[in-house]
Amino acid sequence: MRFFFRTRQFKIILAIFLTVTVVSLTFGIVAHRMSPFSDAAGVIASPFKNAYRAVSNNIKDFFTAYSDGNELMIKNAQQEKEINELRKKVADYENTKNQNEFYSKYLGIKESNNDFEFTPATLISRDKSDEYKSFVINKGSISGISLHDPVITDAGLVGYVTEVGTTTSKVTTILSPNVSLGALDSRTSDSGVITGDFELAKKGLCKMINLSRTSGVAMGDYISTSGEGIFPDGLMIGTISNIGTDPVNSSIYADIKPLVDFSSIRNVMIITSFEGQGGVIKEGD
Repeated sequence: MRFFFRTRQFKIILAIFLTVTVVSLTFGIVAHRMSPFSDAAGVIASPFKNAYRAVSNNIKDFFTAYSDGNELMIKNAQQEKEINELRKKVADYENTKNQNEFYSKYLGIKESNNDFEFTPATLISRDKSDEYKSFVINKGSISGISLHDPVITDAGLVGYVTEVGTTTSKVTTILSPNVSLGALDSRTSDSGVITGDFELAKKGLCKMINLSRTSGVAMGDYISTSGEGIFPDGLMIGTISNIGTDPVNSSIYADIKPLVDFSSIRNVMIITSFEGQGGVIKEGD
């Protein structure tokens, strides 16, 4: 063994060892740097450390994003709920406002007719094939609606109820030839009968017939119900747009332009009760 320490190989190993030791001490003590062995190990381990750090950061970022996302979702849900509540409040306000405006329009009619009992209703469907503009409302017998109840808007007379279901009813307008109601010229008090006509209905008009030849009616006169038949008196119907002579009996007739625009009806009032209610209409109704 003692001969090995004298060999060239031992001297080379010893020289390498001393050189590495000196270099290590120099870096570690003099330059305050990591020894080459440690530095080499660090270089080898560096990719693994970086990968671990990246995975760790990604996991942290994922949970942070998940947490932030949940918090954002909760905030959005709360905001959506608040928005929906505000929308409901606005809708309720608008509905109440519209109802108040709707009822206020009938206040004058009610004050002039204390015996009237009203039930409000809304149009829910139209018969597009009907030239006389009949429609269905959302109130029926359960709401106190009865056959032949008069139907009005704040503008004037619409017609009357011709079919009654539990929750819906059909309204026939004054454009229909099935309608027959007593009417008066508001200016002259001349009396006649309002009825419908197929050709006139196409123009949105109805007719006042059986006017006396000595009648003083004139274009533009207002026509109202006389209280005969199923309608109370004093309901505004329309104005005279044309006057002519019936060739059959030589009586006077007048074309009437209703005050109600039948194509734009949305809400109506049903007169469910009034003094003297009753009367007759044309056969078949």
